[in-house]
Amino acid sequence: MISDWLAYLQYRLGATIDASGKIVADSSWSAQLQSSERLWMIVEGTHVLSLMVFAGTILFVDLRLLGFAFRNTPVSRISDSVLPWTIGGLIVTILTGSTLFFANPLEYFHNFAFRVKLVLLFAAAINILWFHFRVQSNRPAWDAAQTPPRAARASAASSLTLWFLVIVAGRYMAYDWVKCMNPSALVGAVAQCEVYDATLARAEQGVAQ
Repeated sequence: MISDWLAYLQYRLGATIDASGKIVADSSWSAQLQSSERLWMIVEGTHVLSLMVFAGTILFVDLRLLGFAFRNTPVSRISDSVLPWTIGGLIVTILTGSTLFFANPLEYFHNFAFRVKLVLLFAAAINILWFHFRVQSNRPAWDAAQTPPRAARASAASSLTLWFLVIVAGRYMAYDWVKCMNPSALVGAVAQCEVYDATLARAEQGVAQ
């Protein structure tokens, strides 16, 4: 059902219908976005830059929590200083990332690296919640400590690892071996390539070639 809905977004939403009642190929809004080099480049470039801002501000905080940098500066001071940039970077990253996904939703959804990225993002979100609602509950006690307690360091190490892997997974989405193009057994199973092929076949039946 999800694949059929994504196929609708990719092939039918905003598409032109010819006299025979079929969809004119590459006329949907998704196809137009993907074929628009300037708009695509602007969105993709903004996505990369906002991700750098978001990940960069997290890096500052995590390095402080690990005791590797800014050891004489309270954690709260660094966190509060970069928080607006972190939130701003996150919002722009989500908006531009969603726009990029809209350009080719069916293929991205059945992309091995994309699915790995979703799992990593979920794990990163859990780590953030754990830090803010559990680890940080007694921050005043260790805020100025050069080396924060083990739980804070563990959360910071997990954060650095997870966000690094999220970026790597996002980069690997572009490679053919993670797509449903002659996939390996692992890629085919995780990306549900059989579902992708069936959905794509149904979608293409209504597209004028």
